[in-house]
Amino acid sequence: MNNKKITKWSIIAIVALLLLYVGYVVRFEINLGVNQPQGSTSLVIATFNDDNERHERVLRLEQIEGSNYIAANHWPRSWYNQALDNPHIEVKMPGTDSFEPYTAVSLEGAEEEKIRGIYSFGFEFRFRTGFPPRYFLRLEPRPAS
Repeated sequence: MNNKKITKWSIIAIVALLLLYVGYVVRFEINLGVNQPQGSTSLVIATFNDDNERHERVLRLEQIEGSNYIAANHWPRSWYNQALDNPHIEVKMPGTDSFEPYTAVSLEGAEEEKIRGIYSFGFEFRFRTGFPPRYFLRLEPRPAS
């Protein structure tokens, strides 16, 4: 009888901890989405949905060997899916006041592995964001239309 009570309360405690953790991650992601903090390596990306509605999001720019990269590091990632569906995006680079046309290029193979190794985060960040899968895009400038 005692073993059943211990097992029951152990399961309840584990479920409660899991729910607290999920709540913490949701709160962190909501605060990040609402506040959209900007630093010296932040850019603003404008993507377009199927109805051609513009959506802007602040992201971290990573410049590696002369190329510009961004990553979907969080669970909310509609901007990433919009960039895959319509790779003609606009980007306001750090230190500039206007948007310029770019093409979002999804990474594959050796390039993705290389960038994944360079563009990494520690355990603390991954824990705070709920261990989301990470996806990368290279930003290629394109002529204005």
